[in-house]
Amino acid sequence: MLTFPISEFQERLKKTKQRMVNEGIDLLLVTDPANMNYLSGYDAWSFYVQQMLIVMLEEEQPIWVGRGQDANAARYTTWLDDDHIISYGDHYVQSDVRHPMDFVTDVLRERKYGHKAIAVELDAYYFTARSYMQLIKGLPSATFKDGTNLVNWVRIIKSERELSYMRNAAKISENAMQAAIDAINEGVRQCDVVAEISHAQISGTEDFGGDYPSIVPLLPTGDKTSASHLTWTDERFQDGDPVIIEIAGCYKRYHSPLARTAVIGRPDESMQYVSDVVLEGINTVLDTVKPGMTCEELEGIWRSVIEKSGIKKESRMGYSMGVNYPPDWGEHTASLRPGDKTVLEPNMTFHFIPGIWLNQMGVEISESFVVTENGCDVLADFPRDLMVKPNIRLA
Repeated sequence: MLTFPISEFQERLKKTKQRMVNEGIDLLLVTDPANMNYLSGYDAWSFYVQQMLIVMLEEEQPIWVGRGQDANAARYTTWLDDDHIISYGDHYVQSDVRHPMDFVTDVLRERKYGHKAIAVELDAYYFTARSYMQLIKGLPSATFKDGTNLVNWVRIIKSERELSYMRNAAKISENAMQAAIDAINEGVRQCDVVAEISHAQISGTEDFGGDYPSIVPLLPTGDKTSASHLTWTDERFQDGDPVIIEIAGCYKRYHSPLARTAVIGRPDESMQYVSDVVLEGINTVLDTVKPGMTCEELEGIWRSVIEKSGIKKESRMGYSMGVNYPPDWGEHTASLRPGDKTVLEPNMTFHFIPGIWLNQMGVEISESFVVTENGCDVLADFPRDLMVKPNIRLA
């Protein structure tokens, strides 16, 4: 069963083709699995081998190209007919003498595209340098262009159905965050807390289950809260430990990230102070969001709040997000930071993550929100304070 009506896929393809025309592109090779999903519905854990969608201006459907044993996954999950599902044999997989892009160049030459302007997603995670080299070798008369983020910018405005999936993901985020808060105690192993989080992420709610998120649970603990992207160990929590919990619910590949900071026992003065600063900043910004503002204007509001405290934050404070696959749930388009003049529009969605990481500690409290006609709606409903856990020593 398709996750969206065919008409919605067709509208996405129409917008993509318009961008192609504007940039003088005849053919777009889509290798970002999120963009493949967005345009076709394709959903399988097959991105570790070369696969792509070929978007042609004059074709009503893109062509899916992938490994032979994944062709049925394309038939199950996409809106494409059999004529637009083409697979290569397993002798191309991880071979020293041939490459899947050799197969692709054969397909393009057969269709008389060997001399066209072809765009490829040069900065996509799963498009390798070898892939690009083989395309150039196999299509010496083609003109290659950078199509990085072309589809991503189409994705930035969400449909109502996409937003409904993200709201489901937010419900899963709430359950997973509560599971984390409930499980964290002195003497508990970090890995056991993550097991509870993962169970909640996948089991979802009584009404709908969850999907695997693009990023594993992040759980820096103690002094390591100064490092924002650590995962977990098998060490046990200790009295006084701060714990950053950054997770996301995921539903039909759509994400709603959420971060909170907890402390076992009583927070020290510095942690309480930093968390108060973060909360003032996040509340001020969320009260200010409205269409017509730019991303850098939002960041400026946040900065004006925290600079009164004498704290500076160099990293961006948020980014657009939605449908995605590992290793990231961000869309790689708009960022809430100085210099980004992207204008906020209704149905844009952002992970607003104004965390502060100092030399020996950090506080991270985040929200995912959707821009509305008059402001913004926060997707998850979860207490936003520093989460203080009474110290209950477990044997």
